[in-house]
Amino acid sequence: MNDIISSIEAAVTTVENNPILNISIFGAFVAVTLFIVIRASRNNKTAADYYAAGRSFTGPQNGFAISGDYLSAASFLGICGAIAINGYDGFLYSIGFLVAWLVALLLVAELMRNTGKFTMADVLSFRLKERPVRMAAAITTLAVCFFYLLAQMAGAGGLVSLLLGITEAVGQSIVVAVVGILMIVYVLVGGMKGTTWVQIVKAFLLIGGALVMTIWVLAINGFSLNTLLENAVAASPKGEAILGPGLQYGANPWDFISLAIALVLGTAGLPHVLMRFYTVPTAKEARRSVVWAIWLIGLFYLLTLVLGYGAGALVGPETIAAAPGGVNSAAPLLALALGGPVLLGFISAVAFATILAVVAGLTITAAASFAHDIYANVVKKGNVPPDGEVKVARRTVIVIGILAIIGGIGVQGQNVAFLVALAFAVAASANLPTILYSLFWRRFTTRGAVWSMYGGLAAAVILIFLSPVFWGTETSVFKVGTAIWPLNNPGIVSIPLGFFLGWLGSVTSRRAEDRVKAAEMEVRSLTGYGAEKATHH
Repeated sequence: MNDIISSIEAAVTTVENNPILNISIFGAFVAVTLFIVIRASRNNKTAADYYAAGRSFTGPQNGFAISGDYLSAASFLGICGAIAINGYDGFLYSIGFLVAWLVALLLVAELMRNTGKFTMADVLSFRLKERPVRMAAAITTLAVCFFYLLAQMAGAGGLVSLLLGITEAVGQSIVVAVVGILMIVYVLVGGMKGTTWVQIVKAFLLIGGALVMTIWVLAINGFSLNTLLENAVAASPKGEAILGPGLQYGANPWDFISLAIALVLGTAGLPHVLMRFYTVPTAKEARRSVVWAIWLIGLFYLLTLVLGYGAGALVGPETIAAAPGGVNSAAPLLALALGGPVLLGFISAVAFATILAVVAGLTITAAASFAHDIYANVVKKGNVPPDGEVKVARRTVIVIGILAIIGGIGVQGQNVAFLVALAFAVAASANLPTILYSLFWRRFTTRGAVWSMYGGLAAAVILIFLSPVFWGTETSVFKVGTAIWPLNNPGIVSIPLGFFLGWLGSVTSRRAEDRVKAAEMEVRSLTGYGAEKATHH
């Protein structure tokens, strides 16, 4: 075992001297994906083409794209690192992310597809007062996308720094800026169709790469899970504790409950996942695509268990924590230990493509939300020339890209799975209550929607700002001071608050909302009648 560890340490040092190989694999990847984006973007004429890919994808294609959208840097880099260092508690992220899909499938997917056009706000404003609801929905969408973008940027910075052996903060900041610029180019050129194809290709590569590494790790351990776990225990300074619960959340179980609620309820409120349901022609295809996505994502999360413990056994938790990129470098270092610099280059390029694809999906969602909801429907009240909306969306992309670059530089060194959990908490607090009330409760009113969205968003953001994420620990944004709010994730307070405010606002509204519209929305969401007509306007 010592021989393996010393050879890995030697390899880590040689990798720093081999950035040319890594950069060339990277360059090839970027070139291929850019080619795909440019090919796909030829037909981007209307808003439906730019936002919803002309609704031209089948269920299985969209299932791959959803898993491509969902298996972000958090799933690959963050969870592998969390399992390598904290064992069982790290795997809880995988379980939470997967269970969340059942909520999305059973409660939201088909109904959203039936009622919607392009954005979440289309659904929410259908039976409520248009301007206040659209405004609130657009702001919550932008907030969720921003938190999610931070996570991807942190992952990208750590990953490329590991490949090029960049340890100082300035170099990592330059890397984050380059990723941001690349992402802006992708989205400006390709729109939703180009982004979707990149996600499909990336999902194939990511699941394929993870599968190869998993089989390799099992082969080294004689295809015995028991041997693998024994080696992981031997390599970990925490010993057998990594096989049981409590390493990360034992001290504060409330933190774990808060995280679990956010993970399980967050997916159904993620705007960039909801937007994927509009890229298929019918509700049946929307349902099929979610079933495909659950199988693909479920398989991938099973693989993370082997990859995480494999990284713990072969690379060692101390080496991972000390590497550039910290916890997020577990999967790339495992690739290096297994297949040398070539496999490291390939896996890192796949992870990088993962980040680019997810970031592109997020950016397009945020831009669509701003251009379609705030600009076209609130500012211009629907009087927009045919190409006006897409023009504004493209300008928004540049602004969002710049903000994401600045934010990404601020959160370097944080575990990306943990950062994504914050985005999930914001989505579940601000978006989910309004989505569920709109679809299932006839007495829901505009006041309820606005209170729920702003209240849930404010509660989540304020609690995150007062928590150890920002203050007083080694990995905080500001290392000084002490946190006022003790939990890392705000979900346990902000999500129930979002639901409560939605109910309170509706009950205290004097004027009942348009019952006819509510009934029409119910018919539409259950049957899809009217939605097909709406898509052709």
